[in-house]
Amino acid sequence: MNLIAPSLLAANFANLEREMEWFNQSEADWLHLDVMDGVFVPNISFGFPVLEHVARMTEKPLDVHLMIVEPQKFISQVRDLGAAIMNVHQEACLHLHRTVQQIHEAGMKASVTLNPSTPISTLEDIIQDLDVVMLMTVNPGFGAQKFIEHSLDKVRRLREMITRTGAHALIEVDGGVNRTTAPLLAKAGVDVYVAGSALYGKPDPVAEVKALKSLIEAC
Repeated sequence: MNLIAPSLLAANFANLEREMEWFNQSEADWLHLDVMDGVFVPNISFGFPVLEHVARMTEKPLDVHLMIVEPQKFISQVRDLGAAIMNVHQEACLHLHRTVQQIHEAGMKASVTLNPSTPISTLEDIIQDLDVVMLMTVNPGFGAQKFIEHSLDKVRRLREMITRTGAHALIEVDGGVNRTTAPLLAKAGVDVYVAGSALYGKPDPVAEVKALKSLIEAC
């Protein structure tokens, strides 16, 4: 599976309608929405009033990534957006299994994210309950960061864990995805590619999505 998920964090919010127009016209599969609270990560992005407007502008699946403390408090609000995937950080959830259960009970797919320094072994006892595992390939909180090279080996180890346990989770990556890194990630076993600065601000982002997908599918 080769899915492209443009990250709205990199969009021009002074012209959000235009940004959503090209997204809808493109071959992009999911819309990735980074919610930051300035506590779990050192930045603040956007909240539910903005997300509600964005949700009304597209029929494509919303991949809501909560980079916040106590994300379990917002399950119902994410559900009410019509989100397909709710993404929480392993590091932010004291009772991760319970949170995953609650996400499923709300009718959404459950995704768990690991920061660069968090080993995949922390998911050993929950991997079969997950629909998606997202690996941060940069440190969370800011866009346009340099790709962390050893993430490729982490992807390979996660792929081995999924295969060994008979799990069915998709592997998603977020950070530094572009025409150079995407083929490397594809060969390592990634399914879903979050891309921000590689798409937004380009003269023809629709063509960029197509080119990125073509590079991935060729691997």
